[in-house]
Amino acid sequence: MRRGKFEVKVDRAGEFRFNLLASNGQVILSSEGYTRKEGCLKGIESVRRHSAEDRFFERCISATGSYHFNLKAANGEVIGTSQRYVDAEGMENGIRSVRLHAPDALILELHGA
Repeated sequence: MRRGKFEVKVDRAGEFRFNLLASNGQVILSSEGYTRKEGCLKGIESVRRHSAEDRFFERCISATGSYHFNLKAANGEVIGTSQRYVDAEGMENGIRSVRLHAPDALILELHGA
């Protein structure tokens, strides 16, 4: 069985970011930028912890009618944000995918991360 993975990379601004990818390679959650790699890795551990409980998922609808979700920590801070979905069903599938893949996803550091 294929597993999900967290990919850690450095963006153009020199900040560390992670993406959680499902076993099919699709990005299902993306982080904000972190100034240090250690902070980024702590963010991944926070995703692992908080993805177990539905109450940490904030479901959102944009002004244009697209759907997305945020995964929040217990303090209310956003840990990661999903892609945009055309409907609520797609968004709920994305949440299920995060809950399925995050707990045991591999961590891969890309190109100098």
